[in-house]
Amino acid sequence: MTDASAVASDLGPSEAEVSEQKAVRLAKRERLIESGVGAYPVGVPITTTIPEVRERFAELETDTATGEIVGLAGRVVHARNTGKLCFAALQSGDGARIQAMVSLAEVGDESLALWKELVDLGDHVFVSGEVISSRRGELSVLVKEWAIASKAILPLPNLHTELSEESRVRTRYLDLIVREQARTTVRTRARVMQSLRSTFDSHGYLEVETPMLQTIHGGAAARPFSTHSNAFDTELFLRIAPELFLKRAVVGGIDRVFEINRNFRNEGADSTHSPEFAMVEAYQAYGDYNQMADLTQEMIQKAAIAVSGSTTVTWADGTLYDLGGDWDRLPMYESLSEASGTRITPDSELPVLQAMASDLGITVAQETHGKLVEELWEHFVKGGLTRPTFVTDFPVDTSPLVRAHRSKPGVVEKWDLYVRGFELATAYSELVDPVVQRERFVEQATLAARGDVEAMRLDEDFLRALEHGMPPSGGMGMGIDRLLMALTGLGIRETILFPLVK
Repeated sequence: MTDASAVASDLGPSEAEVSEQKAVRLAKRERLIESGVGAYPVGVPITTTIPEVRERFAELETDTATGEIVGLAGRVVHARNTGKLCFAALQSGDGARIQAMVSLAEVGDESLALWKELVDLGDHVFVSGEVISSRRGELSVLVKEWAIASKAILPLPNLHTELSEESRVRTRYLDLIVREQARTTVRTRARVMQSLRSTFDSHGYLEVETPMLQTIHGGAAARPFSTHSNAFDTELFLRIAPELFLKRAVVGGIDRVFEINRNFRNEGADSTHSPEFAMVEAYQAYGDYNQMADLTQEMIQKAAIAVSGSTTVTWADGTLYDLGGDWDRLPMYESLSEASGTRITPDSELPVLQAMASDLGITVAQETHGKLVEELWEHFVKGGLTRPTFVTDFPVDTSPLVRAHRSKPGVVEKWDLYVRGFELATAYSELVDPVVQRERFVEQATLAARGDVEAMRLDEDFLRALEHGMPPSGGMGMGIDRLLMALTGLGIRETILFPLVK
């Protein structure tokens, strides 16, 4: 079974049934158009919304008429037609529902007959009438007039059957219609974005936009997507990070700067990685990685409060996760030595690290000191982290854009934040010495020549900017999709509204 047919099967009706329903609905569309009413009017005379009516009349007693006439619209998600009275549940975009009651006494023979003949599940319908509470206590609109607002040509999936993950990500529009968690995730993400911007604003940061098409990719160790510009007749790259341009902004005097936007990395996709992902990066002149840790903790905790009202969040499976308090700062070499039972330092020789990795079955494409240390750390330490933890002070050779540690030889002032078992954010005390930065770029170019597809390229324009003087700075980057994972307990494809799928 192909992916497409698997999705079609999951949605309910078979392909033959869908084809038959589509033909019937297309005929109804033609009838609406020929009648002059239209199947897709430019607008309908809405006076209020379903959520507004539900809020206003939340305490309405059973079997009560309000005398209030409203005009509202929604998608038909349930319908039941009887002889002289038809019922329909109309749903708004946020999932709020109200019952529409179409009766012979209120609309007459012709209008009731047309409702029965022309209205299908999935249609957007406008109704106007009095707000009442039915005999069963259901908040309703007793319809006096109605109209098709948009005719649905394809049927909805079965609302009583849970969509598979594959169906949810391939047809997110249907997922949003039928599943409350999908709608909640979208609203959660919006609140998180608003919270992040509010925190940055409170600290005097300016938001900017930097190029997504770049002549030289940089700012991270990752394989880029490439494309060709016909206008410039040159190869371009989708950016893997905005870092080098944001640093140019700091050189230019924007002392506190951030960007929230998309990055692209031509690598694998799994439960924590997506080829296209959202990221926030920020830089602060006269800051360092300690201040960026404080800022990052504050941002995440305020985002948690914006989502759940507390720094303790509830994941989709009901698990409670505590993001409160001050988070531990765990040095990489020291924690690796303790967990492995072997003293490992920046001076540990490569053959020793290679032997340890070989004994554990760990393979590294480019066996440098730093990459082996990081792989060994993941093996021995990463799995034991439960609370949010800043892992600090990384090897020099894996961190070409980072300042050397002020008091620990052989390491750099960098941290990675681990939450929920995965890396959520990273930060540096930025390397602003253009001479040392050039040396680091040359080292990266050597790795690239040896076949390291993730190595950075030498960027002369960026080095020229540094030569004009960049103040001591701290910088941080955080994946927005992963932040949503930490706050909701969902996988990355659930936190992205429209993830890339094959």
